[in-house]
Amino acid sequence: MRRRDIFALGTLALAGTAATAASASDAPSGGGAQTLNIAGVGLPIIAGGRIRNYVFVTIRLTLGAHATPEQMRAKEPYFRDALVRAAHRTPFVLADDWTQVDAPAVCAMLMRVAPSISGAGSIASAEVALQAPRRRTGVRAS
Repeated sequence: MRRRDIFALGTLALAGTAATAASASDAPSGGGAQTLNIAGVGLPIIAGGRIRNYVFVTIRLTLGAHATPEQMRAKEPYFRDALVRAAHRTPFVLADDWTQVDAPAVCAMLMRVAPSISGAGSIASAEVALQAPRRRTGVRAS
């Protein structure tokens, strides 16, 4: 198999597991806060004007009191778009590691755009639940 085919198969497998994870986590869990997972978003790691790596992240959004997973699932493409656009504009790069994104910066950006996407109070918090780098190496040498 060619390298491009292997990458495509890996992406499809990741998307399949992401859909399963998203549907499994949206159900209310014993009276706790409802969550929505946004899985398989590929964020570029850009340093020195070049793409050095991609990190596929799963974001867990904790929904506000009046938001339902069904309502927020319809907004998921807008959150994905905002996340990818922001990552290309101002990459979420750690200075010493190209295999992870800056999780606090990703969460802060999502919380800034959430009111304009889904309404005020619809998202209580955001967290990066999982990070999977395309390349496992990439600690930047000084």
